[in-house]
Amino acid sequence: MNFLAITWNQNPEIFNIGGFSVRWYSLMFVIAFILGTHLMKKIYTEDNISHDKMDPLFMYTFISMLVGMRLGEVFFYSWPDYQDNLWKIILPFEKREGAEAFFGLIKGWKFTGISGFASHGAAVAIPIALYFYAKKHLQKSWLFILDRMGIMVALAGFFIRMGNFFNSEIYGKPTGTSFGVIFKRAGEKYPVHPTQLYEAFSYLILFFILWRLYWKTDKKKKEGYLFGVFMIALWSLRFFIEFLKKPQVDTREDWIFMFNTGQVLSIPLILIGVWLMFRKPKTTS
Repeated sequence: MNFLAITWNQNPEIFNIGGFSVRWYSLMFVIAFILGTHLMKKIYTEDNISHDKMDPLFMYTFISMLVGMRLGEVFFYSWPDYQDNLWKIILPFEKREGAEAFFGLIKGWKFTGISGFASHGAAVAIPIALYFYAKKHLQKSWLFILDRMGIMVALAGFFIRMGNFFNSEIYGKPTGTSFGVIFKRAGEKYPVHPTQLYEAFSYLILFFILWRLYWKTDKKKKEGYLFGVFMIALWSLRFFIEFLKKPQVDTREDWIFMFNTGQVLSIPLILIGVWLMFRKPKTTS
């Protein structure tokens, strides 16, 4: 008997009506955005920025995150699965013989939702979107908004990884001991590392560190510093936790210098963080 192991068999769906399902993963996304919006309003108040600028911030972030994470999954991890079926990138349906009609409208097609997201894609898309947001809506520097949004992204990372845990996905390798989680729904019979939880609580700690640096120190006046801390900490955590994960792409577990895809993609992001922290920044008032 595995006294230290937890058997996890949670249904990823909260409910399903007429083929339309609401999943725990989606709920985690919603909570992340609601809480993040609330906390960002506090930051905007501190920075004397009108709350009217929150609506475009939400749209820029939300759309760029979804597009970036989706394209990151497609091009970084799963291109062979999509190269001959590009419609699968955006279409939330899959043709299946005998599938029930979706709300009586589409026969022979099953609503599957759009699944498969990669955080490295969001790491590219969100900063690009925020550049245009800062230029058009804030009239402030790109790094000004990145410093503040890094705090919220760390918090969002906590909820996203909790969603992965509910989905029994992106978990680790067997522990080889009685410690770990048995993801029964995913077909696992032995304890594995719950790497989703390792990442989730690491990101939550990072959020509190960044939150304290913003409110209790003058680091927010040094443009790029908070975002540099965020980049170094988050992607370093991701780099080391990857050693415990099952490879997301089987042929790339030892892709370059014994590093997998996630680790290779994390290295340039860590280096960007180092540059931001140790460069001579402009000081804002």
